[in-house]
Amino acid sequence: MAKLLEVSNLKTQFFTQDGIVHAVNGISYQVGQGETLAIVGESGSGKSVGVMSLIRLIPEPPGKIVDGQVLFDGQDLLKLSENDLRSVRGNRIAMIFQDPMTSLNPVLTIGRQITEALELHLHMGRDESRKRAIELLELVGIPGAASRLDDYPHQFSGGMRQRVMIAMGLSCDPQLLIADEPTTALDVTIQAQIVDLVGRLKKELGMAIIWITHDLGVVAGMADRVIVMYSGFVVEEASVAELYARPRHPYTLGLLRSIPRLDLGRQKRLIPIDGLPPDLLDPPSHCPFAPRCVFNIEKCWQENPTLMSVGADHKTACWVDISNVEIYNASADLQNVEATS
Repeated sequence: MAKLLEVSNLKTQFFTQDGIVHAVNGISYQVGQGETLAIVGESGSGKSVGVMSLIRLIPEPPGKIVDGQVLFDGQDLLKLSENDLRSVRGNRIAMIFQDPMTSLNPVLTIGRQITEALELHLHMGRDESRKRAIELLELVGIPGAASRLDDYPHQFSGGMRQRVMIAMGLSCDPQLLIADEPTTALDVTIQAQIVDLVGRLKKELGMAIIWITHDLGVVAGMADRVIVMYSGFVVEEASVAELYARPRHPYTLGLLRSIPRLDLGRQKRLIPIDGLPPDLLDPPSHCPFAPRCVFNIEKCWQENPTLMSVGADHKTACWVDISNVEIYNASADLQNVEATS
């Protein structure tokens, strides 16, 4: 699969009155053409800041991208001028934000918000852009699309507003669509509809997708690969099938154990991850997950592991081998692990 996006050693920090917030700490990954990559982790793990850094949406100040390289189709986005970046952002790379009510402009009609990008990037005239906007609204399942162009965001339901956001993202036929927790504010039924819609559009349009979420259950049927983030670090990377079958980082194991399962016969008890995420103002020199990890050994407190290969296209940042631990049985965890170095 040809590489579309290559992220190398990306670091983003926020300079506040309380100190430096180390939000993203040297993450690296790739996205192939037509591939769906899911980035998962709990709130504060650096998922959203990481993807917003790709297209330089971090407010400066207080934020700053302090290191790294973001190659998109051979161009380093971090070195482009603001004018050159505008020709990429919203055109070849589009982004769907978490809350459509705050992402859409409340005083502009839906039609105007869609046609603006078409006029700017594709140089369409007014009539042509409105015709295209109607096609886009029909594509994402908005009923009576032609009659809704002159409506305002408050006249749409939450699910419909998110569909409008998707239509705006698709307006210029992007090569890469970034979806930042687009289903979080929606009920379960609408969540399923949005996930199905994005999956269908990906097949029809052939675009690559980065899907940001805290819910591993959402990505099971839609992603090709998964990156797990914790405390601004990538702690595991694998294909969806490999990650679900053989998680190799204790944090990933904890996320999987917290997903309700109805396909196991008698429902297993959900196992929470004890403790709280670390303070990003004070980055640890040891493994950031060590204080919450039941498998930690002495080396975990001495050195923060980097990503290590543990199989074909499977990497983890952990000093302990948890390959023999059963995902849904926590009774004998410590008897089935060993140090990897």
